[in-house]
Amino acid sequence: MNRFTFTLALLLASSTLEAADAPVLKNAIVYQEPGRFGGWPANNGIWVWGDEIVVGFMQGYLKNNARGHAIDSQQPNVTRFARSKDGGLTWKIEVPTFNDVPEKEGEGTDCVNELDFTAPNSAVALRMVSSGRGFSRFYYSRDRAQTWEGPYKLPHFERKGIAARTDYLVDDAKTLTAFITASKENGREGRTLCIRTSDGGKTWNLVSWIGEEPKGFSIMPSSVRLSPTRILTTLRQKEGSEHFIDAWSSDDNGQTWRFLNRPVESTGSSNGNPSSMIKLRDGRLVITYGYRSEPYGIRARISSDQGETWGKEIVLRNDGGSWDLGYPRSVERADGKIVTVYYFNDQKEGERYIAATIWDAR
Repeated sequence: MNRFTFTLALLLASSTLEAADAPVLKNAIVYQEPGRFGGWPANNGIWVWGDEIVVGFMQGYLKNNARGHAIDSQQPNVTRFARSKDGGLTWKIEVPTFNDVPEKEGEGTDCVNELDFTAPNSAVALRMVSSGRGFSRFYYSRDRAQTWEGPYKLPHFERKGIAARTDYLVDDAKTLTAFITASKENGREGRTLCIRTSDGGKTWNLVSWIGEEPKGFSIMPSSVRLSPTRILTTLRQKEGSEHFIDAWSSDDNGQTWRFLNRPVESTGSSNGNPSSMIKLRDGRLVITYGYRSEPYGIRARISSDQGETWGKEIVLRNDGGSWDLGYPRSVERADGKIVTVYYFNDQKEGERYIAATIWDAR
């Protein structure tokens, strides 16, 4: 994309957002290329070190389908990282050091050396082969996601499929609590579970299932720690034709869970959208999510009481061209502003691209 197109896209997006009276400071293009599909940051993780941000996404080829995502399933679909060193204003695309063909790496190897999860430049990536049947693995980086060790095995936990995405809490140097999705008893997607390693990734244990097995699905958790014993997670839910986000809390470090509330009553049609929840340095919680009905876009809610109640819905964008958008990941940068990264489209037939919205949670 040339500089003129890039500038025009920013101006058009900014004018639309200002009209919606949202607390948006700036939109930026993370990745956009004619004829290509960039998608699903929520599947691929985000990490932040001050104003340095790394986010993963999938890169494929555009193909408009009567139903489903506008991606050509017959062409290569690969993982890419985008790195920003200025708080989300500009981005550079990187090719990850791990093999992006799961069949070549297989389920990975055992992690035999204890990893240090509190190392200042470390990152963990949990990755799945597919959202239904299949295995998942995890990787470890010592250098801010520039190079990765792994893949290392994750257990199947006696399920037909494990769909791990990157959602974890670092508890100490050797202890990491992760939240992943497994298939239901019938093999279909899906149900959320909490797992933990206490020996630096060498072994993993099932801590608990979050809620009863749903009739639809309960997947794609996004979690924060509120105290040494209290954890809050938000789940992407589907029941019948309804798509929403539920919040669950644990007061015993993940051993048991209770339904807390429903922060988002609807994430639109087309199977809805996952949320990204972060805890700001001032203690407030922020969730961001895609909205897949008209007006298509990106929205947010804020809680000032540890998730007990949620403020009014904030519209970050309402200018999407179709439902094929969202899957956000958000971080707080050094100055307290929020950077929300997601995939987006300006028109139904146009390419899907990765964008970032920098906004103020006032």
